[in-house]
Amino acid sequence: MRLTRVHVPQPLSPGAEITLPDGPAAHLTRVLRLGAGDACIVFNGDGHDYAATLVAVGKRDARLRIGDATRIDRESPLRITLLQGVAKGEKMDLILQKATELGVGSILPVWSQRSDVKLDGDRAAKRLDHWRSVVASACEQCGRAVVPEVAAPVSLAAALTSLAPHALRLLLDPEGTHSLRTMSLDAAASICVAVGPEGGWSPLDREQLRAAGFDGLRLGPRILRTETAGLAAIAALQARFGDLV
Repeated sequence: MRLTRVHVPQPLSPGAEITLPDGPAAHLTRVLRLGAGDACIVFNGDGHDYAATLVAVGKRDARLRIGDATRIDRESPLRITLLQGVAKGEKMDLILQKATELGVGSILPVWSQRSDVKLDGDRAAKRLDHWRSVVASACEQCGRAVVPEVAAPVSLAAALTSLAPHALRLLLDPEGTHSLRTMSLDAAASICVAVGPEGGWSPLDREQLRAAGFDGLRLGPRILRTETAGLAAIAALQARFGDLV
């Protein structure tokens, strides 16, 4: 029988007992109806799965005893960063979820000239927490034990200054200079894929991306929506050079 697997964002070590955070506790005890003595698997993003057993279930909390750790290696040899123009509501959730399943290493949400979504203060912090929970849930489902980083959203200009200096920088463009058929990559390449928001990149955005070393990548003759473009690029790169075989 497949055991339930949940993300627990705290230190884990064999033999320790921990009190579960509210979210995982409610999922295990109220949704799945697990009780004391039932087994599950927990992970915190350190690359391991931990066998665990519920030892106490209260009205508002639950305690786990942590068992043996097992190293999990489901990470892609490609180190892909998705630089994503912030999309509306469920579209952004879909992008984050599926990019995680496809093996993306990190996600940089950015504000651009044509971004329709505007967040600040508490709303921005709550949205970031939500995005990170979406990614953690996707890891629960797909079996990853390393949780991709989701950075706080910043302006495109600020994001471009934070990129790894030696990464291949790709901007999706039906008339781009790069094609997957002609590209060659090292086995452990670092790649940054830039995808605009619903309205696409503005001319100024494209100037900034080009100045930062981004080259066009052709995925075909059609213009893809923001919730399709990045996922298609990641899947194509993984199939051509990564671990989707």
